[in-house]
Amino acid sequence: MSMLDFLNCAVTKWPNELYLVREKVTFAGFMDLVRRRAATLHRNGVRAGDIVGILSHNIPAFPITLFAVWYLGGTVLLLDTNLTPFEYDNMTDITKCKFVCAEKSFFYKTDAFTFFDITTDDGDVNPKLKPAKLKDQDIATLSFTSGSTGTPKVVPLTHYNLTECANSLLDMREYFEVGDVMYGFLPMYHIFGFAVEVLATLQYGAGVVLQPTVNPKEFLADFKQYRPHVIPAVPRLFEVFRNKIIDNIKSQHKWMMFSFLMKNAGWLKKIGLGKLVDMARKPVLDVFGGRVKLLIAGGAATKPEIETFFTSLGLGFIQGFGMTETVGPICISKPCKGRVPFAFGGPTRNNYVEIRDKNADGVGILWVKGNQVFNGYMNNDEANKTSFDDRGFFNTGDMVSMDKNGELHFAGRKKQVIVLDSGKNVYPDELEGLFITIPGVKNVAVFEHRVKDKTVAYGVFSVEDGMTIEKLAAEVARVNKKVASYKWVTHFAMTTEDLPMTSTQKVKHHIVRQNLIDGKYPDRKE
Repeated sequence: MSMLDFLNCAVTKWPNELYLVREKVTFAGFMDLVRRRAATLHRNGVRAGDIVGILSHNIPAFPITLFAVWYLGGTVLLLDTNLTPFEYDNMTDITKCKFVCAEKSFFYKTDAFTFFDITTDDGDVNPKLKPAKLKDQDIATLSFTSGSTGTPKVVPLTHYNLTECANSLLDMREYFEVGDVMYGFLPMYHIFGFAVEVLATLQYGAGVVLQPTVNPKEFLADFKQYRPHVIPAVPRLFEVFRNKIIDNIKSQHKWMMFSFLMKNAGWLKKIGLGKLVDMARKPVLDVFGGRVKLLIAGGAATKPEIETFFTSLGLGFIQGFGMTETVGPICISKPCKGRVPFAFGGPTRNNYVEIRDKNADGVGILWVKGNQVFNGYMNNDEANKTSFDDRGFFNTGDMVSMDKNGELHFAGRKKQVIVLDSGKNVYPDELEGLFITIPGVKNVAVFEHRVKDKTVAYGVFSVEDGMTIEKLAAEVARVNKKVASYKWVTHFAMTTEDLPMTSTQKVKHHIVRQNLIDGKYPDRKE
């Protein structure tokens, strides 16, 4: 089955259900818009086999153009909106892409390819233009995962990979109903946004409210108007929501009572006091529109206290793990007795995992295999030789452990694991999760660094105005005592500037480290 077939199935099942909710476009209406856009692209020279770039925020034209390219038998190059013209020129050259559908704000002068205004009004459907006969192993999308220069890693995903991911998302079916509304602010060029906002909605007959900006005020206005049932986000945003909710409750001097009710909701309901719990939860849930039932976290690890807070509100909370190479969520957390927060579950249907080369702590490298795992990087035999074994398992490069429930826990990227001179391993994610709780710390990056010819775990802290190096030193020393002494961060730097981040709000550790080397951050060594 191709993605075009997948869309046709959704249109057949739910023709009159809203798909683009803000625009009041039904599934049948969406297919009509796809056919109109296909006619426009065809008039502009797009043909079967062409590589067509999409460079756009989350506006309706993005998914419409996506399916229109497939309608014509083309392949979509998904372009990150945060890059430079130099990078776009390189990416289109490497992939032989000569046509890019973009918002006007991204246009620039180039000889590398032709720009097309993605917001162009389309004319009528061309009745003579029939949909391409796609095969499930045809390449549907191309994505860059490691930069655009040198020998980049370009991930080709087939129609089979994408539709199999959609099928694996049936593991979340207890949370979904036809007609549910999903909030769609995650960029669709990123695999997390693509998986939930395109694949999951089509799988479940759900609508999506597309939001092109990353503005919490607009989120809250949308929550009030469209009352979403499902909200996917990066963990950092859920943390922001949680902190603001708690601050608001504390300002009303109700935190102790609220906290008590949430922690004891189970037995309070058993003794007939469930209405007290519901009354406490209602104003909080109303912030999200009053209908939310599921939060989906991905793109980074979620702190246990964040998941615990939202589940105490009676919400489903799914933590997923995935990569571009696996079409996003290849593992998702599942409700189970004695579940440990922070776990991201096990493999979804038709996918398999192995943990290899475990250390004394039970932490090893995660290898995956399955229907939604890609077939290999484009024109990169060297990377493919080291990424796959002879059984077809793919090396994710992520360090994980497994708990008593069989759920996986993220320990860090293998290439980011700090190996001390003693041979002991330090996992940056563990330390960053502790340090981010320090009042006044906005973000933190921990990485391997050499100080006086000694390998150490080094931290760079982004802090709010008013934080001093002395206050930070005291807090770091306090937090250090929560972990084994060999993990302590005793060398660090501080800045009031935001740390460089990816589109999914992960810190770019390599850039932070280079900034440190270049003398950008004031240094403190104890």
